[in-house]
Amino acid sequence: MDLRSWLVHHQVPSPNWNARKLSPGAKPWMVVLHYTGMRTVADALERMCNSAAEVSAHYMIDEDGTVTQLVDEEHRAWHAGRSSWRGETDINSASIGIELVNPGHEFGYRPFPDAQIEALLPLLSDIVQRHGIDPANVVGHSDVAPARKQDPGELFPWERLARHRLALAVPRPTMRLIYDNPGAFYLALERLGYDITNERAAVRAFQRRFRPKRVDGEIDGQCGALLFELLLERDLGRAT
Repeated sequence: MDLRSWLVHHQVPSPNWNARKLSPGAKPWMVVLHYTGMRTVADALERMCNSAAEVSAHYMIDEDGTVTQLVDEEHRAWHAGRSSWRGETDINSASIGIELVNPGHEFGYRPFPDAQIEALLPLLSDIVQRHGIDPANVVGHSDVAPARKQDPGELFPWERLARHRLALAVPRPTMRLIYDNPGAFYLALERLGYDITNERAAVRAFQRRFRPKRVDGEIDGQCGALLFELLLERDLGRAT
């Protein structure tokens, strides 16, 4: 029996998908995590199944851990919108999208319950293993659309994913690092994966992911050290 039949509790097909635009034989190489940003799970489900909304995801995980599949992984779900990561601008074709039920910053943002994360971990692990996805490419919506989005937000427990090698861990740099000039920092940020068209928004997205206690869009020595360590670990293969 397919492992996903144990991980997925409900199938609620959404009409909002089309064919992936990938090279022959290519597979998705990213996972993008979102919060629903709706008042209720029913509101989120209704929107993602409304053809007029033109929004969907492959999976949605309720706060009680219930996993619903809306779009088959073979297809291109419409979850990322205008976005970019490591130069790829068709994130919907390149990724699997997972929505986590949470009212978001507009309707009363709150921590993600243990039951929800405990359901996410095996699902994400299964996806990552089947598609051979690097932990560096398990990202948040704000990472791929820094000027537009802030989900899953600063309360999302990335460290729990990192403990299972399902996402990049936050480094523990021993010193502060000031880049020679802001341009050098932005180029390094772009090398990590971020779209730096809106530089301040890209810094905020980086902080929201790797330094969530202070998201101010300002480059400082702590951000510089974190970015340096992340690139070093990724490029040396310690993050894969």
